[in-house]
Amino acid sequence: MTPNIFDIATKELNQDAFITWLLKFADPKFQTANPELNNCGKVFIRQLIKKQLAIFEDQITKVEAGRQWENIDVWAEVNDKYLIVIEDKTSSSYHSNQLVRYKENAEKWCEQNDYAKPICIYLKTGNESQTSLIHIERQGFAIFSRLDFINLLDEFKDIENDIFTDFYGRLKRIEKSNNEFENKLIKDWNGSDWQGFFQFLEKETEIKKWHYVNNPSGGFWNAVLNWDYWDIYPAYIQLEEGKLCFKISTDPEELEIPKDITRGEIRNKLHNLILNQAEKFGFEHIRRPDRFGNGNYMTVAIVDRQNWLGADYQTIDKETIIKTLTEYVNFLKKIINIQKSGM
Repeated sequence: MTPNIFDIATKELNQDAFITWLLKFADPKFQTANPELNNCGKVFIRQLIKKQLAIFEDQITKVEAGRQWENIDVWAEVNDKYLIVIEDKTSSSYHSNQLVRYKENAEKWCEQNDYAKPICIYLKTGNESQTSLIHIERQGFAIFSRLDFINLLDEFKDIENDIFTDFYGRLKRIEKSNNEFENKLIKDWNGSDWQGFFQFLEKETEIKKWHYVNNPSGGFWNAVLNWDYWDIYPAYIQLEEGKLCFKISTDPEELEIPKDITRGEIRNKLHNLILNQAEKFGFEHIRRPDRFGNGNYMTVAIVDRQNWLGADYQTIDKETIIKTLTEYVNFLKKIINIQKSGM
């Protein structure tokens, strides 16, 4: 495989540049310069607009596009009538209230310039949980996903242009890597496999969220399966790549710890409850963590990877995994509901 510029230049700014480049090619003045890219750019614009304006059937007669207007990653003016604003993401996600602010700025500009309501797009070529994407849609942004982009570029895969070919090829490899977890030995899993696995889980069963946790130890992908309460304390199961962890939150932003009890005492009480009940209900693989923490979020018991996902030289059995995870979540819900009064 020849070197790919987008494998080397992986930052979001470089993806911004490709998107802007393709939008610019949609202007009719580039039809003779490169008819295929011009047509691809026009289809791209139509697909973006139809994400929020399904009845759009206008001919594309004029396109201007650029980057970093009011901190918005990419913008395009179409036919002196429509403004498209794109928040472009690879692996990162939105933060604070940036999407609300971008939408308000775009609406104000459109009103001042006699444009239709802005088309607000959250373009994501990496992975993000459905919980997060639903929240983004509630803020008025439509999702243009990696698969949306691949399906678009598939229509024009015969375009002979190095920039186009490199971007298209990289997206295809990311998508392929994302789906390899199904047939890959568990010992060889990496971040892409965990993301693909968590996406599978959220389609098959209810989970609260999944995301990457960046920490001094190197970080990990995690999925929170439930969020229930043991008295005032959130108690939940979190998959931390290999480990299935029973956890408790004492985060002061979520609750106020009574003055007559310490974090360690809270942790130990739930630990003892889980292990005692695990023996009673036959959950033989639940064990004590190698060490206890004393922070806002504490692991009180764990199940090792081979006992819920599979052994190193196995591939996953998806049906069995869903059944096993459901049993662990139901077990935790049952014992904390029965013994809430034991605090």
